[in-house]
Amino acid sequence: MAITNTDFQNIALAISAYSDEAYTTEKKLNSTGIVAADQRIDASGESFIGQFRWYKPLNANINIASLNTAANGTYTDIATDVANFVKTVRTFGAEQVNMQEVISKQNGLAKIGRDFAEVRAQDEHNALLSVLKGVASAEVARGDAGGAGNGGLVSFDTDADAAATGMFVDINAEGEFGAAATGSVDARRLFDSSAIGAARGERLFKAIGMAFKDYEPDYMYLVTSPEVMAEMRAANLVDQTMVADGNLEFSTIFGGKFRLVMTRAQQRIAGEAAGDLNTQSAKCTFVVKPGSVAAAAVGVPTPVEVDRVAASYNGGGSTNVWYRYGFVMHPMGYDWAGSTTAFVSNAGLGTAASWNRKMDALNLGILPIFHA
Repeated sequence: MAITNTDFQNIALAISAYSDEAYTTEKKLNSTGIVAADQRIDASGESFIGQFRWYKPLNANINIASLNTAANGTYTDIATDVANFVKTVRTFGAEQVNMQEVISKQNGLAKIGRDFAEVRAQDEHNALLSVLKGVASAEVARGDAGGAGNGGLVSFDTDADAAATGMFVDINAEGEFGAAATGSVDARRLFDSSAIGAARGERLFKAIGMAFKDYEPDYMYLVTSPEVMAEMRAANLVDQTMVADGNLEFSTIFGGKFRLVMTRAQQRIAGEAAGDLNTQSAKCTFVVKPGSVAAAAVGVPTPVEVDRVAASYNGGGSTNVWYRYGFVMHPMGYDWAGSTTAFVSNAGLGTAASWNRKMDALNLGILPIFHA
């Protein structure tokens, strides 16, 4: 028995309210303002990848008017470009032995239906986290293109658009934060617990200023690990009031400047062992502008399908349920450079070779900060 796309939408809305894991469903990256819909992404094309067009930021040629020179002024190039995105389709199946309900008194099909919303939310959360890791790895690889290593943002004068400069900050590298850290004693954390008051967050604000210059947004998301979150709480940096964002509430630091998102993310980024980063920088915290990742649904045929096998289990029967769903998760400012012949996995989204920077650095929305 197959269920159509229209029926599936109604079912998805219904079961999302009854998930047994409802207390974690909304604590996902894909539930935050990091993710935004982008109407330019059309996932209906006949390929594993697609393209969307965008206008490049203006590089204006401003002319000085003259009363005695009849020469023509120089035009400004209003150019467009295209970026590739990749699709993925995921499946989730479960089996209910019909006679189990006689013993357990639990409706297994109802349990499967309730859990689907949580399964999909967690899967999209993991995909988004992989995108962040992939972008970080790509930027670290770009920063090591010249072979010198530590080629990220090291001062307020660093040009992040240079060929061998990555859009990341390594707090333990030589530069704005001092000499390169060489041992556990001089390793630098994201927050300086030895400082007084707001100065404990100076390293974070320096990293933001080095990356976004005078184009710093009003607020950003800080995606970090429970360990770093504990450091902020111990340093008494977390604001008392929370910020409401849709149906979520976020703890913040520095008067709401950073909305905190805690995730048990793997903190190491590919490339560290090769010398791209200071060896003391074993952790990564992401600063992300709102709307930095575009998401779109990919329509799939028969999203929900039920198969009943009457003869199985000696005639007791079983019911198999399969859910199928697809999505696009694309970091704005980057071009998909991975496989074009298959749906992408989370491992593919998290690979450095999968992403090429497309926009200038000031228009990027993801800043990885490596620290001890």
